[in-house]
Formats: sequence, structure tokens, C-alpha cells
Amino acid sequence: MSLYKRLQEAKAEPKATRLTERATSSQLELRNKIHEQLIEELGSKIFDRNVSAEELRKEINDKIVSLLAKERTPLSQTDRQRLIEGLISDIVGYGPLDPLLEDDSVTDIMVNGPYSVYCERGGNLEKTEVRFHDETHLKKVIDKIVGQVGRRIDEANPMCDARLPDGSRVHAVIHPVALGGPYLTIRKFARERLTIEHLIEFGTVTPEAAKLLQAMVLGRLNVIIAGGSSTGKTTLLNVMSGFIPPEERIVTIEDAKELQLQQEHVLSMETRPPNVEGTGEITIRDLVRNSLRMRPDRIIVGECRGGEALDMLQAMNTGHDGSLTTVHANTPSDALKRLETLVLMAGYDLPVRAIREQMASAIDCIVQMNRLRDGSRRITSICEVQGMEGDEITLLELFRFDFSKGTDGHGRYLGRLEPLGVIPQFMEVFENFGVDCPPEIFLKSEEKALSAPPKELPGAAGESAPHRTSVPLFADDASALQTGGGAGEDATERPLFADDAR
Repeated sequence: MSLYKRLQEAKAEPKATRLTERATSSQLELRNKIHEQLIEELGSKIFDRNVSAEELRKEINDKIVSLLAKERTPLSQTDRQRLIEGLISDIVGYGPLDPLLEDDSVTDIMVNGPYSVYCERGGNLEKTEVRFHDETHLKKVIDKIVGQVGRRIDEANPMCDARLPDGSRVHAVIHPVALGGPYLTIRKFARERLTIEHLIEFGTVTPEAAKLLQAMVLGRLNVIIAGGSSTGKTTLLNVMSGFIPPEERIVTIEDAKELQLQQEHVLSMETRPPNVEGTGEITIRDLVRNSLRMRPDRIIVGECRGGEALDMLQAMNTGHDGSLTTVHANTPSDALKRLETLVLMAGYDLPVRAIREQMASAIDCIVQMNRLRDGSRRITSICEVQGMEGDEITLLELFRFDFSKGTDGHGRYLGRLEPLGVIPQFMEVFENFGVDCPPEIFLKSEEKALSAPPKELPGAAGESAPHRTSVPLFADDASALQTGGGAGEDATERPLFADDAR
């Protein structure tokens, strides 16, 4: 190729690029214009649950065709169809996020501006090919999400907590706080409600520890679930709340409703942000105080993160046994220190010893959740709060995750949650409530082996009779831990659940 031709092509390339950018810009302007007109014409019908998705799609499609007929922007048939499908997806669904929301393997979606979207699969972060057209496009998707739950986000209130219709947690941040464009984080909820059997299958908890968790709820112990962000605290809280007897009156308090209790007698409340004038805010603390007048049997607070910790402790100490809540902390001892700090945030000049005495009297047990390096979420410790010793609160660890077994070739931890061989003081409470919690679940593996009954002698026919013992696992579903083996084989232990024949 001659030098003259190469120079001509170099000059032509920027011109072609400018033409493409101009065409793209004009299409984006057209898209935004039609989107605003659709929102104005459809109004509340977009959020009307009485209108089916198919009816809404058809009406939106007809309106888009009608509006495009009035425009003079040149569009190819491909661009026209892509524009219609994109607008329908934005209004009926959540635009480019729809594929990620429908993917069950995705647990978290992180939008770091219009051109950078990450997701979490199997505990690992990965960058996706999902893109928004521009910041305006992303802002409209955020507006739709927060508008569905009656909240707003603007320059005066640039941060907002919300939820999707399925209960998935949403947090959005826009300008001027978000410097790199609007940020959106979605913590997805599983389509299938998780149960304790699922957590055992995932390795989050062992059958023995699961039995203890059930007994703690049935025995009306006050439990704190501690852990860092994205460790599974709310999931465990939801699972444990499923053990509450159906005849009890339950009040749930959350920033944005996430708990999915299946009991009939449940009253759910969530906070409300201030209005445009900066008034009308309702905090978790307001709701906790109000719940005490609602004759609750149980109070479940989604998370203690402020002065409501004091009200929660007082509720636990004044007849509302069996209450549950979560707190951000890395260890059980850190959870107590954080609760102490949160109580001081209530604004009262209380002595530290008085606060600790309240905590030692109110809290019965702390369950620690951690997200391990392999991406799995595990219960790593279960501690009993025994009381005060001097000026300090004493903890007795009942179960601890065994990290000493290391990892396999894929980096997955081989350890499990092991009992430490100590019997808690609240076993007496279980006896008073008639809760079935065998002391054997607290024995170490070697202690269980020593206490196991001897194998039966061979029968009269000279055959070895199989050795079988059974211990009830979950009293409400008649499941059991069974051991069994053929002739000459050692017994092996495995969970057996009657409801799904596993």
C-alpha cells in the first residue's frame, strides 16, 4: 500500500469515529426522551400489581411504536428493535441487570458505574459483560427500584436502602457522594427459602450444632448472630426464626424487609427515611420501643447498629425471651464490645459496668458467622454467655470450627464445626421447657467413640448382627442421625431426614 493511501485512511478514520459517536449520541437522546414520555403517560400503572407483565409489555410496545413514528431520528430495523426491547426491559424489569437477577448462581451484583458491573458466583468476584448506556440509564433503573418501595434518591438524599419484590437487599449511592457514577449493590435472595437442612448440606453447620440452634430457639434463649458483611447473618437469622412455634406472636423490625417468616402471626415493620423537609424519619430504635406495646412473644431485629441496642437489651431483660438479632463483629468477644459501644450511642451516660451487667443478663448465646477464604460461609463459633466475673463478661465456647485440617487441592476448607466437650449452663433451661437436646452433641469425637455402646455379639446362626443406634436430630420433623453397617463393617454416621428421604 502506498504512503498516499495510508495517509488517506488515517484521515478518514477519525471522521468515521465521529459519525458513529454522533449517531450513538442521537440514539441515546431519543431513548431517554421516549423513556421519560412513557413514565409520564403510564404513571402508577408500571407498579400496579393487578396489571400482568404481558399486558404491560404490550401496552408499552404500542406506545413506543407510536412515539417513534413521530420522531425523525433515522433508525435501522435492528436499532429500532433493540431500542424497543431495551425500553421494555427497563420499564417492566431492571434493564441490563435482568440476566444477572435471573441467574440463580449469582448471589451479589455490584454496579460500579454504568460501564463496570461485577457479580459474585460461588463466593468469588468476577467482572461481567453487562453495561448501561450511560449514567442516566443507570439512574433510571435505580429510581425504579427505590420507587417500588416508596423511597426516593436524589441530591438531597444521595444514599438509599431498598429491596426488590423478592426480598433481595438493595443499596444505592448517587452523585454527589458517588464520584465515579451511581453505585448499586444488590444482595440476592435465593428463590427457594433456605432451611436448616440446606445449611447442613452447604457445610455451614453440622447436624449436632443444628440441633443446638433449634433447641436455643425452642428454649427461648436470647441469641446474637455476629459476623462481618456478607457472612450470612441474615440467612441464618431467617433459618433460626423458622423454629419459632406457630402459636407465638412475632414482631420483626428491619431497615428494609428481608426476613421471610412462614408463621401466620407475624407483624413486620421497617424504617422510614426523612421526607423532603427532613422530617418524618422513623428509626429502628423507634420501632423497637413501639414493638414493646404490641404484646410480642418474640422480637426479631434485623440488625443492631445504633442506640436501638439498648432498647433491645431492655426488651430481652423484661420478659421478651427468645429474641433474635444480628450485629457486625469479627469474633464473639468483639460482638460484646460492639454492643457496649452501640448502647453508649443511645445518648445516656451509663456506667460501663451497668451496661455489661445488662448484656450478661440479657444475652444467652452468641453465634459467630464468617466468610472463609474459599468463599464459603460457615458458623465458626457458638458461645454461651455465662455472666460477669469481676468487671468482665465471661464466654464459654461450645463449638469451634476446626481450621487445623487445612484445605484440599481446590482451596476448600476440610474442617468442620466441632464440639469442645463442655456442657452449657442453659441445658437446665432446656429441661424446664421440655426441649430435647441430647448432651451427646457436646462431646468431642474421641469422647463419643469411648462412650459408644459395644457391638452386639454374633447371632445364633453365626452371622454378625448389624449394630444400629439412633439419636433424634430435629424433634419437629422426626428426622434422625442413624448409624449402620453390614456384617463386619464399622458403623458410619450420616444425617437422615424423613421429609426428603435423604
